[in-house]
Amino acid sequence: MNKKVVLIIQARMGSTRLPGKSMMDLAGAPLISRVLERVKRCKNIDNIVLAIPLNKENDILEKQAKISNIDCFRGSENDLLDRYYQAAKTFNADIVGRIPADNPLSEPYEIDRIISHHKLLDTPGFSSNLAEVQGSSYPDGIGAEMFDFSLLEKVWQKESDSQKREHVHLNFYNYDLDEPVDIKFCPVTTIECPEEYRRPEIVLDVNTNDQYKFIKEIYEYFYKSNPFFGIKDIITWYDNVYKK
Repeated sequence: MNKKVVLIIQARMGSTRLPGKSMMDLAGAPLISRVLERVKRCKNIDNIVLAIPLNKENDILEKQAKISNIDCFRGSENDLLDRYYQAAKTFNADIVGRIPADNPLSEPYEIDRIISHHKLLDTPGFSSNLAEVQGSSYPDGIGAEMFDFSLLEKVWQKESDSQKREHVHLNFYNYDLDEPVDIKFCPVTTIECPEEYRRPEIVLDVNTNDQYKFIKEIYEYFYKSNPFFGIKDIITWYDNVYKK
C-alpha cells in the first residue's frame, strides 16, 4: 500500500521567545513563506499543512498559507498534540511529518531521505535526523521527524500530561535522556548525518533576535542569485565568509 505522507508545520504568532517571528522578513518575504517555499520542493510529501491556532491574531498565517497554495488547519493553541492529531486525521495521513515553523532553512533532500527510510519500516515507528537523537550532529534547524498516524492516535488518546500535549515529539522521544519514551511502543530510528554536514555549532533556527539576524544574513547573501541554496552552500559560506 502506498502510504500518504502529510507534513504538518505548527506555527503561531504568539511565540513566547520571539513573538511574531513567523512574519519577520527574509529576503522580501515572511519567514513562514520561506519555510513553506522550501518544503514544497520535497518530492516524497503528498500534502503540506500549516497547523495554526484558532485565535484571530493567527489569521495572517492562514493568509500566508493561501498565498503559498498550502492547506491550513486551525485548532487548539496550547494543546498542540490535539492540533496535530486533528490536522493529520482531516487530511487522511498514514505517515505524519513534523518540522517547526521557525526552520526557514529546512533541507528538502533530508526530509525526503527520512521519508524514504520511514516507509521501509516493518512496524509503526518514529524516524528523525534531529541533532539530539543518538549522536547525530546536523546543524540545528534542518531536523525533521516522521511517525505513523496510528502511533499519533494512540498518544492522542492516552496522554494527559499538559506539557507533553504541548510538545508533540516528547510523546515519542525523551531528548533529556536521549532514548525512546517506550521502545516497545515506538521503535526509534535515526538517519545518520553525513560527515560533511556534522556541524552542530551552526544554529539555523530562529528563537532569538540574534538568530534571526544570522538567518537574515544568510538569505541576503544567497537568495537573489540562488534561491535553492542548501546546507552544503551554507557551511561553505559559514567557513569562508562569515567566520573571516
